[in-house]
Amino acid sequence: METNAIIYARVSSVGERQSTERQVSDLRRYAEYSGFRIKRIFEEKISGAKKNLERPVLLEAIEYAKNNNIKHILISELSRLGRNAFEVLSTVKEMIDNGINIYFQKEQFSLLDEEGKPSLFAPIMIATLSTCAQLERDNIKFRLNSGRENYIAKGGKLGRKKGSIKSEEKLKEEYKETIQLLRKGYSVRNIAKLQGIGISTVQRVKNQFVNNIK
Repeated sequence: METNAIIYARVSSVGERQSTERQVSDLRRYAEYSGFRIKRIFEEKISGAKKNLERPVLLEAIEYAKNNNIKHILISELSRLGRNAFEVLSTVKEMIDNGINIYFQKEQFSLLDEEGKPSLFAPIMIATLSTCAQLERDNIKFRLNSGRENYIAKGGKLGRKKGSIKSEEKLKEEYKETIQLLRKGYSVRNIAKLQGIGISTVQRVKNQFVNNIK
């Protein structure tokens, strides 16, 4: 008998560099193998350092689970739930209090056991892993800031080097086909799909080379 479940997937980048597609695909396969019926998929693009109250899709997923008798939330890895240890533990406690199990695919463990009781080692693992993730994030931030300050102290300058920006002629040549499709009336979204490039890139080309033509 299938059990109702939802998927929550998150990436940090708001742009087009990152996608939740792989997370969702992997979790779908796990759900099919484990006999879960996926009722909804929640996808969010926001930093894991944000507080829970600043992550609307996560809040929506939790409320949906509580209000629709969903007993399982599938997540690709613990860091998708957040990189702040206290925020992660707060979410975990709320789920346990409501009898909702979370399965973390990368770590391969669940909050609750088959009887719906908290797993013996889950709280310890979650506390340890989330703390490590937060420390790693803080260390990376510290090293980046330290390196930047050291570079500036030695006379380095931040930003693009002079001449590193492509000339208008080079851009025209690079996106020649894109410009042609735009002039033929193709939509930005369709061009992006046809050429395998980002929607924002097509829009930028349109603004620079098509909209400005009188």
